[in-house]
Amino acid sequence: MRVVFHLDMDAFFAAVEEKLNPRLRGRPLLVGGTERRGVVAAANYPARAFGIHAGMPMGEARRLCPDATFVEGNPQKYIHTSLQVLDALKSFTPAVEPFSIDEAFLDLTQVQWAGRAPAGERDPARVLDSAIPVAHAIQRAVLRRVGLTATIGIATNKYVAKMASGVQKPRGLTVLTVERYRERFWGRGVQELWGIGEKTRDALGKLGISTVGQLARFPREFLTYHFGLNGENMQEAAQGLDETPVTPYYEGIAAKSMGHEITLSSDVSDREALLSELLRLSDMVGRRLRADHYLGRVVSVKIRDARFRTKIRQRALASVMDDEHEIFHTASLLLDAHWDGRPLRLIGVSVSGLVSAEGYYQQSLFGGDEHRRRMSEAVDSLRDRFGEHALVKAGVLR
Repeated sequence: MRVVFHLDMDAFFAAVEEKLNPRLRGRPLLVGGTERRGVVAAANYPARAFGIHAGMPMGEARRLCPDATFVEGNPQKYIHTSLQVLDALKSFTPAVEPFSIDEAFLDLTQVQWAGRAPAGERDPARVLDSAIPVAHAIQRAVLRRVGLTATIGIATNKYVAKMASGVQKPRGLTVLTVERYRERFWGRGVQELWGIGEKTRDALGKLGISTVGQLARFPREFLTYHFGLNGENMQEAAQGLDETPVTPYYEGIAAKSMGHEITLSSDVSDREALLSELLRLSDMVGRRLRADHYLGRVVSVKIRDARFRTKIRQRALASVMDDEHEIFHTASLLLDAHWDGRPLRLIGVSVSGLVSAEGYYQQSLFGGDEHRRRMSEAVDSLRDRFGEHALVKAGVLR
């Protein structure tokens, strides 16, 4: 029987800022882009009491809580603290999988501790409950190491552990067997499930599915007909089933996609200006692909208009690539096909369907574009040496 923890730092970005500036504690605090078009990256718990949440436009957050303190995010500080948290977790088990900058999964199945349920114990509740002292010890270790609090969910698989960590925050600790998970969530709306947003909720509602329990018991063939493989995944999540292993940090986790997006400083309806942004973003994506030795097959464009209506459209290519020119060409076609001309506030480009680039360069895959590839590699080299702005594409200067 597996014993899986999900650790979630409490209001992480805001907590780091409060630690560095104790005068901010106890007052509403928002971290994110502080410019007029910025977005909230994190809100501390006093700010959340006003209905503010991550992803909310900063302007709206200011209206909800004019007295809040606004701090521009600093990724370097958060990454440094996140690595310190990882070091604290590694002292309990090597099977630690960083899930995001402020979350991690831990597999303690093979770890022995005082008071652990005896080997062969078949009651999941007894096994998981015996791990509570370990969870408390982890919380204390993180607090000592970085001076911040964390919430932990304990379960027999990653999905239920993730759901458990959201039950009680901050400084929470929740144990959920699959049975307890079903008792707690089956009567709730499907939007309570991790990974189900408003659009999926509405699509499920058209099938007569409004609760987690209904999703768990719905005929699977109808779900796969309407949602493909995601239908099967959603039902397993509703049932509390998950065989996904915890991938230790030292094994690495393959990237699924790479992309960049930007919230524009003002709404833009000029096509040439939007293409200029697409070119810059495509250039950034291509550079990331080459730096991390990935090739991708699917190009996606994300656009959001002034009314916050979002579209994501994608196109599969004939072969894998890491060329910013091809990324931009495909992205511009997608923009022209799916943009209705209304002013946009956000635009983004990503590449998915990634595979390792190892071995491809020795084949004839890039034979027809060898000159262009050498040019891209030369530009990468100069940027590595002199900075990202050492060379800029002319189309971006607009």
